[in-house]
Amino acid sequence: MSDLRFNAGGLGQWTEPSRFEVTRERLAEYAAATNDPDPAALAGDVNNAIFAIVPTFETLMEPAIEVVPLNLLGRVLHGEQDFRFVRPIKPGDVLVSRGKATGWTPAGTGTAACVYIECSTEEGELVNEQYVTFFVRNHSEAESVGDLSPKHGFDPSLASTEPFAVAKQHVDDDQTFRYGPAAGDPMPIHLDDQIAREMGFPGIIAHGLCTQAFTSWAAVQELAGGDVHRLKRHAVRFAKPVLPGQEIITTFYKTATTGDVTTYAFQTTADGVLVVTDGVVEIAEEN
Repeated sequence: MSDLRFNAGGLGQWTEPSRFEVTRERLAEYAAATNDPDPAALAGDVNNAIFAIVPTFETLMEPAIEVVPLNLLGRVLHGEQDFRFVRPIKPGDVLVSRGKATGWTPAGTGTAACVYIECSTEEGELVNEQYVTFFVRNHSEAESVGDLSPKHGFDPSLASTEPFAVAKQHVDDDQTFRYGPAAGDPMPIHLDDQIAREMGFPGIIAHGLCTQAFTSWAAVQELAGGDVHRLKRHAVRFAKPVLPGQEIITTFYKTATTGDVTTYAFQTTADGVLVVTDGVVEIAEEN
């Protein structure tokens, strides 16, 4: 039916700018909600890297609504997230975000669509860029249109080599109830056990971006000497949900050095099941 086709006219249409004032309290709340061990992050002096999603949260879905028919929005899942960091977010920043849908492609049993977001200061200084891939379940478009997120993958042969670093972390039983308010994400599958089960999950599941926040501070601690300023890229594909109470294990492999930036591939498991795949981290040398 024509009303179930994606709207190519919505591609490239920027959202209205969204303004966000960064406070030390909000930075500290997010760090605590993601179990970040960095004292500076817990004090609100710097951000946990994935806090970058918070100022852009209002911008996240608007571009998708311009492309995806409203009666398909209930099938949308967050498939991938790729952050490109120019600098960390600081208390006192006033950030302006805008986004646009860039394209889509048939993928398996559904369609993957890309949204690009840029976050800058009021003065126009770029702070970060984000490529967000949404997956629309059980709806396949006939062909690819526009541009997708930059590719990032994990070479399976790496798993048979010695990892550069391994991080073990515990997801608390109350993690979602702390993360939801800190991130401004009220999705009920993370907060209401009955609704989560009705949606086909075994119960409440952790926010995907909370899991990414865990892997980001693991990367900063293990690869960047605890300095979030050195983290330049953090990209993931969400493969399976993480449950409160689980232990997650993230394994990093050094893959390349170009100039002053070293790239690592990583993946994360929970109880032996891959929950994050195609992970990429880029770390700059110390100044």
